Amino acid sequence: MNKENSFVRLFIVLFIAFAGSIVLYWLPDSIGGYKLKKVDLLADVRVKPVAISLDSLMRQLEETDTIPEHELIQDSLVVDKTLDSTKLALRDSLYYTTYAVAGADSAGMHIEDYSTGHVGLSRFFSALKSRETLNRPVRIAFLGDSFIEGDIIVSDIRTALQKQFGGNGVGFVPVFSITDQYRPTINQKAEGWKAHSILKDTTHSYMFSGTLFEPEGKASLRIKSADLHPKLADVSSFKFYYMGDSPGTIAYVTDALPDTVVKRLPPKNEFGFFEINKPFKEASFQFSGGEEMLAFGTAMEDNDGIVVDNFSLRGNSGLILDRLNIELCQDFAEVRPYDLIVLQYGLNVVSEEILNYGWYRARMIGVVRHIQQCFPNADILLMGVSDRAYQSEDSFETMPAVLALLHAQRQIAKSTGITFWNTFGAMGGVNSMTRFVENNWASKDYTHLSFRGGREIAKVFYDALMLEKEFYDEAAKTIH
Repeated sequence: MNKENSFVRLFIVLFIAFAGSIVLYWLPDSIGGYKLKKVDLLADVRVKPVAISLDSLMRQLEETDTIPEHELIQDSLVVDKTLDSTKLALRDSLYYTTYAVAGADSAGMHIEDYSTGHVGLSRFFSALKSRETLNRPVRIAFLGDSFIEGDIIVSDIRTALQKQFGGNGVGFVPVFSITDQYRPTINQKAEGWKAHSILKDTTHSYMFSGTLFEPEGKASLRIKSADLHPKLADVSSFKFYYMGDSPGTIAYVTDALPDTVVKRLPPKNEFGFFEINKPFKEASFQFSGGEEMLAFGTAMEDNDGIVVDNFSLRGNSGLILDRLNIELCQDFAEVRPYDLIVLQYGLNVVSEEILNYGWYRARMIGVVRHIQQCFPNADILLMGVSDRAYQSEDSFETMPAVLALLHAQRQIAKSTGITFWNTFGAMGGVNSMTRFVENNWASKDYTHLSFRGGREIAKVFYDALMLEKEFYDEAAKTIH
């Protein structure tokens, strides 16, 4: 009897140990940024995948790619029609002679331009050159994920550009977002709004921001300019973007007005905006009777100089941008035209287990061409994925998948004839995220930057953009 009980107890112990091993095997790869070592009973007999070295992936980044026929550049979208083929060839020759740079840049010091004739930023630089007679601000839109949310990187690029080319203000801001509480470039609080996001909602049409808002009863919005940078505090214009047949009324009071002002919002079947052309730093808004209104956001800015908008959306891989409504985007561009669109994506795509991103390249080529249809008068710049580290044994190092995705992103730029900037290289390349974390320039998830780290990236981006401007200025003098 005792022997039988001992056998039962042994069997139970073995079963619990086996079940525990199975549970431990299915643990997540990491918790809080720290990689877990799985318990694998079959580790000794399991066939392991052949690892690809970082060196081989780095060599792949520098290789000249053969672009498939179906991915060739759509010349009608990227070639400057004011220049003949001879002048386009001269521009390319002048660029390579001046800077001795052709194609891939490993340090992020240059903008890589894959357009015919090196004209990928011609509309943006033309707008900068004629900004005093443009009758509107030069506008840049940053579309991205959590890497730039809270205005990380973008705020410092905005400040540098506004110091150089004029303008004030934070630009476009959604009615509210999950980053409101820690975004230092604007103080905003909204109540009484129902939010919709392109990430989850398929019933509404969306433009850049990927979000829209419906008032529920008496919706309110309080807004106050920030003093993080000198260019944020004083603005000359406030705009509220909306559409709807019956948008109701808006009542507002500002620190520059003695009394509350009540206005009826004009019906807008297409994109429209309500504007206050009077400087203020703080204001409260109440909305009523707007059951048919869809709101998009506000803008605190000047109507000249340069404006830089941040359209970050956490969890966005970029692929969902092919759902942007072309007509809605073009209506938005009528009232808020853009000269440059910067695409920053990749952190929600890169995966430790995946080293082939051909599927992402194919999808994103379609996304870029879709955006070119949505905003045909804007140049497009694609930012490569930043460094991301993972725990390998006892240290953190660059995830090889980062280099694989970066290669695919450069191919996207080549296939669509747009400009490209190497964020990974600008950070310092392999294992740069580890250095950023050690300097407190990035969080300990080894993925996201702090504002201090964002400032480092912004400086390299700004310098690369200004170097590109030097070429355009020189080309204008040389090629007539």
